[in-house]
Amino acid sequence: MNKPTVLILCTGNSCRSHMAEGILRHAAGDLLDVQSAGSHPAGYVHPKAIAALKEIGIDISAHTSKHMNTFLERDVTTVITVCGNADQACPMFPGQVHRHHWGFDDPAHATGTEEEIMNDFRRVRDQIKLVFEAYAAGYREGISL
Repeated sequence: MNKPTVLILCTGNSCRSHMAEGILRHAAGDLLDVQSAGSHPAGYVHPKAIAALKEIGIDISAHTSKHMNTFLERDVTTVITVCGNADQACPMFPGQVHRHHWGFDDPAHATGTEEEIMNDFRRVRDQIKLVFEAYAAGYREGISL
């Protein structure tokens, strides 16, 4: 049986959407096919996003930045946008049943020292972790009823 696809969208697909993808895949990857993409992909995954997830034992170093149109021919059950621009640019995908918008600050725009910038990535990572682990727990509970 195919797992339902959850597509997490952001504008650049370099930070927030990859952190969310990694966290949700870690929390519910046995139940969901978790992907991420962007409306204007940056073409890379931010090294500090990779480092922030590595600190909590999640490896996203093999992730790639993809355009959301890559998924227009696939059945996508749930679309989750993590920034306002992606929410506004988001098309309907085949098979889409659910759509959620949970906005997070973009740590790629953080300023300050290297440590201050990294702390911003950690702060956003922890917010994303809280929301997406709760989503995974709710999903698990919903299918066990």
